[in-house]
Amino acid sequence: MKRLYSLFLLFTLISTSLIADEGMWLPSLIKDKIADMQKNGFKLTAEDIYSINQASLKDAIVQFGGGCTGELISDNGLLITNHHCGFGQIQEHSSVEHDYLKDGFWAMSLNEELPNKGLSVKFLVRMEDVTDKILSGYKQGMTENERAEIVKANSASVIAAAKQNNNYEARVEALYYGNQYFLFVYETYTDVRLVGAPPSSIGKFGGDTDNWMWPRHTGDFSIFRIYAGKDNKPAAYSKENIPYKPKKFFSISLNGVKEGDFTLVYGYPGRTQEYLMSDAVKYIAGISNPNKINLRTMRLDIQKEEMSKSAEIRIKYASKNASVANSWKKWQGEAKGIVRLNTVNDKIEFEKAFSVWAKDKPEYSNLINEISAIYKKLEPFAFVNDYQSEAINANEIIKFAGTVYSAALKNSKMSPEISAENISAIMEDFYKDYYMPIDKKSFVAIVGEYYKNVPAKYQPKYFTDKMSEYKTVDSFATYIFDNSIFSSKEKALRFVSDGVTPGKFDNDPAVVMYKEFNDYFTNSVKPVYDGLNNNLNLLYRTYMRGQMEFRKDKTFYPDANSTLRITYGKVKGYVPLDGVYFKHSSTLEGIMQKDNPQIYDYNIPQKLRDLYAGKDFGRWAVNGTVPVCFIATNHTSGGNSGSPVLNGKGELIGLNFDRVWEGTMSDVAYDPDMCRNISLDIRYVLFVIDKLAGAQRLIDEMKLVK
Repeated sequence: MKRLYSLFLLFTLISTSLIADEGMWLPSLIKDKIADMQKNGFKLTAEDIYSINQASLKDAIVQFGGGCTGELISDNGLLITNHHCGFGQIQEHSSVEHDYLKDGFWAMSLNEELPNKGLSVKFLVRMEDVTDKILSGYKQGMTENERAEIVKANSASVIAAAKQNNNYEARVEALYYGNQYFLFVYETYTDVRLVGAPPSSIGKFGGDTDNWMWPRHTGDFSIFRIYAGKDNKPAAYSKENIPYKPKKFFSISLNGVKEGDFTLVYGYPGRTQEYLMSDAVKYIAGISNPNKINLRTMRLDIQKEEMSKSAEIRIKYASKNASVANSWKKWQGEAKGIVRLNTVNDKIEFEKAFSVWAKDKPEYSNLINEISAIYKKLEPFAFVNDYQSEAINANEIIKFAGTVYSAALKNSKMSPEISAENISAIMEDFYKDYYMPIDKKSFVAIVGEYYKNVPAKYQPKYFTDKMSEYKTVDSFATYIFDNSIFSSKEKALRFVSDGVTPGKFDNDPAVVMYKEFNDYFTNSVKPVYDGLNNNLNLLYRTYMRGQMEFRKDKTFYPDANSTLRITYGKVKGYVPLDGVYFKHSSTLEGIMQKDNPQIYDYNIPQKLRDLYAGKDFGRWAVNGTVPVCFIATNHTSGGNSGSPVLNGKGELIGLNFDRVWEGTMSDVAYDPDMCRNISLDIRYVLFVIDKLAGAQRLIDEMKLVK
């Protein structure tokens, strides 16, 4: 009787678990959720959100640079995203003489806007369910390889048809582990210019200390402009290009937010894994995250020590350091959240209930045991994969040696003589942001962890032989850095000055290390790792289908996969600890409380201090201060950075840029009590543009509404 009661309780808890705030919904299917959205305060229709027949909200949103989201805020191609999304471009234009990271950058005319090599934005043209087309020809009983070949061939045909007679890009994405397939068609613009960015003391205020935390006071925004040819179509950079005329851009609301207000986030979340089994979640929280955190802590400590000594080194490593730190802190919150939520045990209980339900269903009856058995085989290879990524490939000299070697090898197949100029250009780009002492210290630290923690049977013989020869990782590092041409720009450029021929780099110690580790991983680890994961994906496809049959009362949303999604919720505070309540918004008062000229990340511009002292807030003042950030219950993930946060009328009220630390496990398990997305209040953006930058021309482009 107790067992039956437990199962009944589990079913009850599960059936109410998917609340309005959870979920990342496909815009083309949002009509299924529109009634709930409207009940919660949304004033528009499904056609206003996504349409292929008329301009809709989707047409004002771009995937920015492949990893973030941005949105149009004027009819002249003006685009806003996060400061950390544009950080690489801001750094690229920075130097000791023109330190745009430290001082900010503002173009006061179109002619001053800066082009960005390699930066592109994508507009979604349309999305379409193509499951029947992709699985055409598949029959029950076919092998997984046969199915994969059918999917590959049909996908190529669908993509080719979508790209016919246009300049679009297209790709087919699997949803629900391959139970459904969608076609996504994009139009890509490659002339994207930097227009404005606040100083890092605003755009990155609080640095790593405040990252993933609440309350937050970070002015995390940067502004770009999309340029097009005279026909408004994508065109390579040219001085003749003109600002892009969008189908849709967002009006900006000056009304702000209050607790309980409806919020909609529309963007490109990267990756979630909401339907994982307990074995996978246990590995993430107990093994993978702690080891990756340890390795990145070592790198960050070394970088920070050296960056504190020199403005030049700080600029060189600013973007790298921010990139390393972002996941480092997220993984910490994720692991803690999984433990706090008791996620592993909850999934175990769900799997028990599923197994009881599946007992008389041959397709599902032994599924849990089969998946669990694969995870046991996979774990040691996943561990090696983590260390290959975070301890071997994270070494700059080794990774770059591999890049040059691979480029030379590829080019040698086309020409017996490779252009030294081409290789030199690659080198110039790398050494612009390279500092050997940081790399060598990091090498000693993280390769040492690899040697200590990865079982010897999973290490390449090359490495175990070298360690027998050199005895310590420190001595081995000295051998690599003293003898490799890649340890300095001068040696590298001198080495290729007389031309590049096949095999020229073969004996370089850094290249040899790259090749030996890469060959070992590619030939001995990756095939097993990929094979087991392929088996898992096959079983997860069945498990996903089984969950949907088992839980017919639940609306399932597909995991995020960097495709356009909608999430909606409400402005809401939360309780992180017993006796502590975090309210929903922050203000300029908090910036002044944190201001500290002795700490780089908290040393705000003097002009901001002066504006505060004089209470010179202009029309952006609210109750004697300026709003800065707010939190809501939207279900977001990496890739949602820069996403527009909209009110019930579809007006821009903020920019999504983070999650609270206590809720970072939302990629695996959503907790309505703790999961909050952090957004920059658009009124603080306008205040900075107006009162600090004096860039009134940008505000004049925007449509401000009350």
